[in-house]
Amino acid sequence: MTDGITIGRAAAFAGITVKTIRVYHRSGLIEEPRRDSSGYRRYDTADLLRLVQVRTLAAAGVPLAGIGPILDAEGEDFTAALDQVEENLTRRIEELTARRATLRRLATGDRLLLPDRACAILDRMPGLGFSAADVTTAREGLVLVRTMMPDGFDEYLAQIEHGLDDPRHVALIKLTWSAGSWAADDPRIEELAEEMARHFLDDPSLLPTLTGLQDQDDAATRRDLLARHGEDDRPGWTTLTALIRRKLRAAGVEPA
Repeated sequence: MTDGITIGRAAAFAGITVKTIRVYHRSGLIEEPRRDSSGYRRYDTADLLRLVQVRTLAAAGVPLAGIGPILDAEGEDFTAALDQVEENLTRRIEELTARRATLRRLATGDRLLLPDRACAILDRMPGLGFSAADVTTAREGLVLVRTMMPDGFDEYLAQIEHGLDDPRHVALIKLTWSAGSWAADDPRIEELAEEMARHFLDDPSLLPTLTGLQDQDDAATRRDLLARHGEDDRPGWTTLTALIRRKLRAAGVEPA
């Protein structure tokens, strides 16, 4: 009888493929065994043990280049090498867990780009009568404000939360946003601008401010970009916001 088994049987016993064994050979992890009289390589029990050891470490995430030194280590060196493998695996698990969390936040839409506090505001809006389009506008605006004013974003959210607690303010904001579909010369815009300016003058705490931009060298540019977001598709809104700002300035209040 011929001693040893063929590469196919060795692969089956070790739970890997023939191709994988050949990769191990090329990597120098397993020496190619002797050939029998028929020219077939024969794997003995020592070869099988080495195959299983290599397969186990590879399955644990150890790069092929690092498997040889681990298997060749002895005593404390071997233990230390395994400890390092465990540390690397732990770090990898933490990275994958963080990526999974990111994917879950992405699946919920807003939560990848906005903190939970901002998302809570968006979740609250439909119950206050805001339309889906309004929520989309608010979401885009919050993302932009957070990007351009990260240091003052929490304060900005507090201002929005304060406004949503005021029924009259909510009603006026909804009316303001609906005015975006009005023509730029709609006579209702002047009346609404007057009412909004008076509303903010009665309670300046309801006027959104962008205090987080004060320390930015390009504050004017950032403020202008935020103020003009969405105006291209809302001609009435452009006229309305300009009128409100003009009326506030005339009353001695500088809008954001």
